[in-house]
Amino acid sequence: MELALVIAVVVIALAFDYTNGFHDAANAIATSVSTRALTPRVALAMAAVMNFLGAFLGTEVAETVGKGIINIPDGRHGLVVVIAALVGAITWNLITWYFGLPSSSSHALIGGLVGAGIASASVVLWSGILDKVVIPMVLSPAIGFLGAFALMTGILWVFRNRNPGKTTRGFRLSQSLSAAAMALGHGLQDAQKTMGVIFLALLTTGHVDPDDGIPTWVKIAAATAISLGTYSGGWRIMRTLGRRIIHLDPARGFASEAVASTVLYVMAIGLHAPVSTTHTITSAVMGTGATKRLSAVRWGVAKGIVMAWVLTIPAAGLVAAGVYGIAHLILE
Repeated sequence: MELALVIAVVVIALAFDYTNGFHDAANAIATSVSTRALTPRVALAMAAVMNFLGAFLGTEVAETVGKGIINIPDGRHGLVVVIAALVGAITWNLITWYFGLPSSSSHALIGGLVGAGIASASVVLWSGILDKVVIPMVLSPAIGFLGAFALMTGILWVFRNRNPGKTTRGFRLSQSLSAAAMALGHGLQDAQKTMGVIFLALLTTGHVDPDDGIPTWVKIAAATAISLGTYSGGWRIMRTLGRRIIHLDPARGFASEAVASTVLYVMAIGLHAPVSTTHTITSAVMGTGATKRLSAVRWGVAKGIVMAWVLTIPAAGLVAAGVYGIAHLILE
């Protein structure tokens, strides 16, 4: 029975990884597609490849998710907790995908872990959540907005007397690189979160030694799942990010992606923090849009997005707690 639950956790975790891919595909390529720097299929293929490669750039985020959010009991009970957390995260991903809201898969997963942890009376590591989740959750969008605003202001000043046609063509080419960097950062951040959950399940059943790190097969499986999800696309959210917040031009698309990808790398490699790629790129898009004029950003759409951000952790946590209550009766 325990082995069957381990397999179930791995399958459900990879299913979450897949939904993460198609839910967050827009993060990497919406701005490039909306400015016509890349065609949708080329952009998706590029993002899928870069997601796969990004998953192998480190394991710091995976270790934070696997060891720094909750301490769950060993054995079957711990596996039930992980299953409940994953179902909570997947449910919220599907709800926000259906409504086209760019919410955070990362925070859905963390909310699921916390909700299932509380419901199961597991030890929730609140200090770790504050340091590695809450503070970066606030900082990354703020840095994304201000950094993109500053970079776009600099671009407008440097290129103020240049030929508009040549400048636009140049930034379209630059967007191919910035979109690839964004997709690489998405793989670095989000594929590792699934690795962390699988590692957590393997730890509870003694299938891995905590000092041995993430097994290679876990890295390959997580990288493959998120890449396949990304290639399947997330068109509903792509429209929101690429057009509904603000109508982007290539220069603003480049600035948004360049700043957002930088934030992802610094948070993952420097701070080991599982931040939201969604929050970061959306805030960066708002920041570049604000350089036109504040009224150029559709703040009504932005308000709906922010509400989804606020609701993500508690909503996924509530679903996970409910799933735990049912699964606890059936599986234990």
